[in-house]
Formats: sequence, structure tokens, C-alpha cells
Amino acid sequence: MPTSLTVLESTTTACCSPVTGGALSAEEATALAARFKAIGDPNRLRLLSLIAAHEGGEACVCDLNEPLDLSQPTVSHHLKILVDAGLLTRSKRGTWSYYALVPGALATLADTLRT
Repeated sequence: MPTSLTVLESTTTACCSPVTGGALSAEEATALAARFKAIGDPNRLRLLSLIAAHEGGEACVCDLNEPLDLSQPTVSHHLKILVDAGLLTRSKRGTWSYYALVPGALATLADTLRT
């Protein structure tokens, strides 16, 4: 059954001004490119959707290996990229790490493309 990403309203200001709203500074362009690069991989897009669709909106890394048919180190690598891009949060509970979408991060990213 297909799932859709739930986009939460942003509670913070955008990292970058809209691309069509004027010239981006070098810092804004670098930050924005890193976020788009993070979601530019099919496995990372699937991870975002799996986490968003998971009960409570967060998932343990142990729940994400099998659906992607990837090894745990590979999944952890992709998750780290998404955390570093500011799209996911990570919380450690015992030996397991749990991931959740940063509220509004995807909406903020989408807003940079709006005219």
C-alpha cells in the first residue's frame, strides 16, 4: 500500500530564501544544495517515507534494514546524511537509535522552490 509523507508546518525560519525570490548567498546555496543532495537518493527518500509512515512518526534503525534490503551499516550511513541535512532527528535509547522527521523541514525545503 503506498504511503505519503506527512509534511508538518515549520516552526522555524527557513534556512534559505526562495530560489526565485532573489540571488542566494554562497552560504544559502551550499546549505540548500546539501539538503537537496540528501533527498536525491532513492534509498534516502524511502527512508523518509518509512519513518513518516511508521507508528508514532519515528522508527528504530532495526526496523528500517529489512524494507530496504540493505545492510545495517548502509542504512545507518543514509540516516546520518539525512540527520546532517537537518531532515531527521536521532535519539538514542539503550543500544538502538530512533529517527523522526524534523517538524517542517520538508515544507521549508519545498518553500524554497515556490515563486
